[in-house]
Amino acid sequence: MEQSDLLVRRIKDGTVIDHINEGKGLNVLEALEIDGSSGNVITIALNMPSGKLKKKDMIKVEGRFLEGDDTNRLAVIAPSSTVNIIKDYKLVEKRRVSLPNQIEDIFRCSNPDCITNSQEHIESIMEVIDKDNLVLKCRYCGRILDVNDLVIQKKN
Repeated sequence: MEQSDLLVRRIKDGTVIDHINEGKGLNVLEALEIDGSSGNVITIALNMPSGKLKKKDMIKVEGRFLEGDDTNRLAVIAPSSTVNIIKDYKLVEKRRVSLPNQIEDIFRCSNPDCITNSQEHIESIMEVIDKDNLVLKCRYCGRILDVNDLVIQKKN
């Protein structure tokens, strides 16, 4: 092994999110509400060399397994990422992230006048109108949003 090789310890049980678009690792942590408060060991690697992407970010979270909503959040923020589920040091599942046709109750509309931002407690629904350029449309007010306009709705 050469000195320039990065040593990142293997995890026994948990999730490895790999091939995160360069510079998006910290956004992924925020979107998945991973802040270290649960006590799980979290490894974050930013701007790693990658043959596929030139550079990539990677996150390892011990003791946590991503679910469907987590994967949808990830698909919007880091569409090239992969989710690897590790159990007893072995890869048991590998998922490529892909955008669904609609995203429910994950992001809030950025339109302050949208009914989803009122006291009505209506869950937001974003239609995915362009998967390549990450363009969404609020089902209720029709506002067109790109990924930078999204406000992450915290889980309860």
